[in-house]
Amino acid sequence: MIVTVILGIGVVLLGVAAVLTLIRMSKGPSTLDRVVAADVMIAIVIAALATEAVMHRHATTLPVILVLALLGFAGSLSIARFVSDRDKAVKWNVPPDFDQKQGERK
Repeated sequence: MIVTVILGIGVVLLGVAAVLTLIRMSKGPSTLDRVVAADVMIAIVIAALATEAVMHRHATTLPVILVLALLGFAGSLSIARFVSDRDKAVKWNVPPDFDQKQGERK
């Protein structure tokens, strides 16, 4: 009984967090805000899958959770690298494919 109530509260809180994250993704003033919101959304989906696994007492969603975690990390890392290269180019008036060591484009 008490576990069902706690899981229900958790599901409601995850739903509210997902709605607020979608708002941030749509309104985000910068690209990095949207990337962080997408990463948070992946974390919410992972938490929802874990909650579903607890409710139904099975572990078949664990591989899906692991893949989502790895994809979320790799996606955030690659987008952050892309944005940092773009921001460097804008700030220092340098082309994004400029190789700093050789002093020429790649």
